[in-house]
Amino acid sequence: MSVTKVETRQSLLDAARRIVAAKGYAAVGINEILAAAGVPKGSFYHYFGSKDAFGEAMLKSYFDDYFATMDGIVADKGKSSAEHLMRYWQKFYDTQAVDDCQGGCLVVKLGAEVADLSEVMRVATKVGTAAIVDRLEQMIADGVADGSVSVDDSPRATAEALYSLWLGASIMAKIHRSPDHLDRATTVTRQVLHI
Repeated sequence: MSVTKVETRQSLLDAARRIVAAKGYAAVGINEILAAAGVPKGSFYHYFGSKDAFGEAMLKSYFDDYFATMDGIVADKGKSSAEHLMRYWQKFYDTQAVDDCQGGCLVVKLGAEVADLSEVMRVATKVGTAAIVDRLEQMIADGVADGSVSVDDSPRATAEALYSLWLGASIMAKIHRSPDHLDRATTVTRQVLHI
């Protein structure tokens, strides 16, 4: 793919991410995405084979950026693992507390929707969330090793439970349009990690 083709494809993915985060997947038409990206109508299928293939690519792009953020947090060698974990959760909090708690996490916005609509998007979400939990598990294991964290269960089970807690808290924050559930998730997270 040429540089301009790659840039145009990424522009479509970036535009879609913003629009889909606000409206959901089914409510967004291809023409709306093309207009937001400044790409001529009729050229969508030049970049993607189908709307499902496009949705899968959008999710993969989202997760790649998400992983880069997580990896950047861990790369700060001047901090303990407990500080890395709390920095990650604070970033999660900040992302979900914006826009009257409407947030910007595509997993929160699309998880249930795409699980029923598109198998390829469901699988992309499953793979992406598993990779998030993998990173959280490693952060927790590192915290146990450096003594900045202690957990009552395995690092894996703890990572899965905390990620589920935060997804649920994000949904409740959206419903109530209040960060109260995110505040409680922060408190529970500190209790679970003993920090």
